[in-house]
Amino acid sequence: MKHVVVLTGAGMSAESGIATFRDSGGLWEQFNVEDIATPEGFARNPKLVLDFYNARRKQSFEAKPNQGHIGLADMEKDFKVSIITQNVDDLHERAGSSSVLHLHGELSKVRSSIDPNLIYTLSSENPEIHLGDKCEKGSQLRPYIVWFGEAVPMMEKAIPIVQSADILVIIGTSLNVYPAAGLLAYVRPNIPVYLIDPNNVNTSRQGIHFIQKGASEGVVELRNLLKSN
Repeated sequence: MKHVVVLTGAGMSAESGIATFRDSGGLWEQFNVEDIATPEGFARNPKLVLDFYNARRKQSFEAKPNQGHIGLADMEKDFKVSIITQNVDDLHERAGSSSVLHLHGELSKVRSSIDPNLIYTLSSENPEIHLGDKCEKGSQLRPYIVWFGEAVPMMEKAIPIVQSADILVIIGTSLNVYPAAGLLAYVRPNIPVYLIDPNNVNTSRQGIHFIQKGASEGVVELRNLLKSN
């Protein structure tokens, strides 16, 4: 069974109503990155940061997987499918995908601000954390999100997954965000690469098969292409 590795970004969840960050009208036009996505911002104004992620978490819990998520999960009938996502929502899991690696953390979880190994899962019934909510070691809880300036520990797990790919699929990511974009360097030579995105994506890599559609339509076309090959 061939191993399909799928790298997904914000465009994967856009059809589910999850706000993107970099597109026109995205969250980075509404919020200052340094205020809500850095350790320094959290130190300056933790309430602002907690409120921002409480709102994102509520939106994520209310969202539903789109046909792109569902189509990728259904591909497990014919392939071994590993998903490496830059997204922090859990829509891949809720669609039924069995192997999902989150590079940038998970909205549904929070962690200790002094011990990154103390991680707790929230629910849709209790989706918020506030100032004064502490871990068992007495430190303030913070979002389980990799902020700018922080290491991306899951990269070490992502690299061997990409190296083992027989087919690589990229969906809804600009390939401009490092270190995630650097994963392309680990794809074995001559491995077919498909890129699904309704926008033009500039990349120096040669031989990419572009599918210029949104996630849902693009996954349908991808599956048809893989069946014909």
